[in-house]
Amino acid sequence: MTALIKLTDFSVSFSTPRGDLHAVRGVDLSINKGESVGIVGESGSGKTVLSRATMGLMPSTATCTGSVEFNGVDLSRLSRKDLRNYWGTGMAMVFQDPMTSLNPVRRIGSQITEGLIVRLGMSKEQARGRAIELLDRVRISDPFATMKKYPGELSGGMRQRIVIAIAIACTPELLFADEPTTALDVTVQAQVLELLAELRQEFNMTMLLVTHDLGVVAGQTDRVVVMYAGQIVEAATTKELFKNMKMPYTEALLKSIPRLDQQAGQRLKVITGRLPDPTKPEPGCAFAPRCLYATDKCRSEQPPLVTTQTGHQYRCFFPLGGAN
Repeated sequence: MTALIKLTDFSVSFSTPRGDLHAVRGVDLSINKGESVGIVGESGSGKTVLSRATMGLMPSTATCTGSVEFNGVDLSRLSRKDLRNYWGTGMAMVFQDPMTSLNPVRRIGSQITEGLIVRLGMSKEQARGRAIELLDRVRISDPFATMKKYPGELSGGMRQRIVIAIAIACTPELLFADEPTTALDVTVQAQVLELLAELRQEFNMTMLLVTHDLGVVAGQTDRVVVMYAGQIVEAATTKELFKNMKMPYTEALLKSIPRLDQQAGQRLKVITGRLPDPTKPEPGCAFAPRCLYATDKCRSEQPPLVTTQTGHQYRCFFPLGGAN
């Protein structure tokens, strides 16, 4: 298969008063055209920084090293102005909080039509017609009335659908979905995930779904990448990951998901401890202080990223189920 986007030894750090904060460390990742890939990890694991840095959406305090190739073009060598040419048509993002990603003082219609006019060169009339079609496609019941409204007049679920409509307006090749269901109730979450899956198939988009919930990626992705402390610690096809996970961290993430068969009042399982300080890299495996299976070797040596014959990757000296 042809790689649409390829990250090589990609790292992101931020300059802070406490020293350099290493948010993403030496990531190698290739995503093929048409693939749906899930990036999973706790808050602070580096997954959101990775997705935004890939698009070039970083503040001036960030330093990115390594390369990001999109359709064979090294984006890391482009100026900010040239990089913007890829936004909308090449890559687009559905942000976590639609209330902060939408402009509160502009009507919905103008926010959707802007990209169509600037990126695709549509006239205002053409863009308006396309915007109404998009609102209808993302299941907004009254697109004509919604065009005239402001974000604050809409529910969270409607705002998220509008953010999706803006993201797909110029039919991008690669769609980033950054925690697209976090602020929504369970019923609306399912509807938004179903909508994203439909749109990916309809527009033949490649999708990178960022989430902290392994349950979300289970039915929505072809492949899962698990991140911890800025590194990839496990990566495999979705089926392989759930059938034969190797990392204790991945196991802990799965066990922390609430289950339908849990009794009322039963305490939820949590991952004890916390993420390491990203400004003070420690020797050994980053997950060792929280790992139930850690040994002295884990605490003193950095485990390499191992790749099996099936392509399953993991970063652990003592993988679950053995090294196979």
